[in-house]
Parts: sequence; C-alpha cells; structure tokens
Amino acid sequence: MRVLVVTAVPVERDAVTRAFGGGTGGSGSGTEVSGGDTEVSGGGTEILALPGAELHRTGAFDVLAGGVGPAAAAASTAFALAAAASPAPDPSPYGLVVSAGIGGGFAPAAPLGSLVVASAVVAADLGAETPEGFAPVTALGFGRDRFTPPPALVREVASATGAAPGPVLTVSTVTGTAARADALRAAHPGALAEAMEGFGVAEAAERAGVPVLELRAVSNAVGPRDRAAWRIGDALAALTEAFGKTAPVLEGWHRHDH
Repeated sequence: MRVLVVTAVPVERDAVTRAFGGGTGGSGSGTEVSGGDTEVSGGGTEILALPGAELHRTGAFDVLAGGVGPAAAAASTAFALAAAASPAPDPSPYGLVVSAGIGGGFAPAAPLGSLVVASAVVAADLGAETPEGFAPVTALGFGRDRFTPPPALVREVASATGAAPGPVLTVSTVTGTAARADALRAAHPGALAEAMEGFGVAEAAERAGVPVLELRAVSNAVGPRDRAAWRIGDALAALTEAFGKTAPVLEGWHRHDH
C-alpha cells in the first residue's frame, strides 16, 4: 500500500521526508525535474513532476507540498490521486492519504510542540453568518462539514506518537484574536488544533474512495498572533519525529482495520 502525504509548503514536506531518510530534493539540491520525468535526489528520494508541484517519493510514502488553503490542497491531492489511479505513472493506487504539517493549538489541551491526530477533520468556517450566529453548511441543507478518519488508525497513531486525538479544524482565515478563538471553541467543543488544508485533502480523498488521516505538530497557540512566541522549528522537528514513529503503523495498516 502506498501512502500519499500532503503538506502545505516545502519546509513541511521536507520535515516529513527526513523521517524516511529522504533528502530535501528539488532544485535546491541540484536535482532538475522536467515535465513527466522522474529524478533521484542526492538523498535517494525520487522526485516526480505533477501539475504545479513535485511529488517526493521515499519508500512507500509519496510526499507533496500541495499549497496553502483548502482549495489548493484539494486540487493537488486530486491530481496526485488521479495520477496514481492511471496505469502509466504507478500501477499501485494509494491506500491512505495523510494531511500533515504544523498548525495552531488550542491551549491548554494542545501546547506548543505537541502533536495532534484528527479524530474528525472539520470545516470550521464553511457555512453562513446569520442573525443567530454562524450556521455550518450542513445546517443550510447541503454539503458536509466534517470527515471522520478510521478510528482504529487514529488510536494506533496516537499510541505510537503520543499525539492527542481530537477534532482538527480547517479554516480559510487563520485565527488572530482571542474573540475568534473563543468562538471556535464554543462552536466546536473539544477541538484541539486549527490548520488550513485538512478538509480540502479529505474532500479529494473521499471522492477517490481513499481514507484520510490528519496529523499536526503545534507551532503556535490559536488566538492573538504573537510571532515571537511561535515555535516553528520545534514543531517541524516534532513532525519529523512523529512520522518516524508513524511509518510502521501506516505501512502495516489495512483499510479493513476499522
């Protein structure tokens, strides 16, 4: 079974591939990638060109920096899944898609440097404002606002990594005030973190019939933006360590193990 891991930006992608012994690859390592070609970087990572992105292949894991936000994440994930489903690029379709990267944590449940694995991938701001407050898209009578990763896999990843299991919110606008953080807590009790890509990745995976997982390392607290307090380096290191521990779980997991 191949696993597709979708991050937002290259620095997150490289944090993941380091866990598998892969190099950073890309043009920064002297590797040239042309349309449709496959190259091997100095770290042994195969690099495949997709529309608008590079797929870094290390062992059973294909890692993609798909872009920031749910729309870019959905489009990039869909391209990668379609390529895997066609006979030419790869005869082995993906058995799992993982949305991964750093994100904001709701204190005190998800402190800086900690890990969160999503028990639910929730579109926190997909809906409408009403006089009574925010109404999710489901309350409007169409669409969906959450996906549920396989519970058994969530438990196994949490056990292997020490990640806290709980809802992870997908937002199109990062929270920057205490009032917004409080509103999200009230609307989504138990939410542990927010990020910008999980729901988009899940939408694409669902349409391809592939299960989804979301794993986040906490780099900042959800609330007022205090860049001096961010711990991006620590979160990226935690992400690398998490995937090192998660890899055996994902490689041994089967879709019927619910």
